[in-house]
Amino acid sequence: MKIFKFIVGVTEVVLLISCGGSTGKKLPDQKGFTVIEKELKSKFGENAFYTDLTITYDESIGNIISVVVSKNPESLKMEEWDSTEGTWLQSSEISIEVPKGSEAADFMFQLNNTISLSKLGELVEKSSKQLTAEKAINDPVLSMAFIKFPENGDSNKTKYVVILTPPNGGTTFTFSYKLNGDLMVMDY
Repeated sequence: MKIFKFIVGVTEVVLLISCGGSTGKKLPDQKGFTVIEKELKSKFGENAFYTDLTITYDESIGNIISVVVSKNPESLKMEEWDSTEGTWLQSSEISIEVPKGSEAADFMFQLNNTISLSKLGELVEKSSKQLTAEKAINDPVLSMAFIKFPENGDSNKTKYVVILTPPNGGTTFTFSYKLNGDLMVMDY
């Protein structure tokens, strides 16, 4: 199932790149991610609920933002949206099921003081500095950054993930962080 979701996600990104559109050319750093968070709150509301939020960076077009979002979790309906070069397109509507006796919101997160794109942007900067210091890779490039919310709804296991590559391609470096910003693992 995870492989299927990954393939669908990659396909959407390729389609978005080939069809044009635009998320702003915000830099993939704390300041740029803060602007993206404001854009999401403007588009979907301050109290929107998410199950997926991914930012992919492409130097030629900027940020590609993919979200699965609901303004009303108890409706058991979500929408998948993608933004490239500032243009938002809804790619699907999703009906969800939750275990009996559970609230749909228990399996979703909100952008607030606990989970924020500002923090994710800060961790992109931190990861870049660590990669430069430990592996002597100057100017690593953000490939993808996302919030990984556990499928079982245990928000304590939510993590930030940052994926960087050397400027000329090559090895992919994946950094996983706890919500407080503590590094869990760097993998390559």
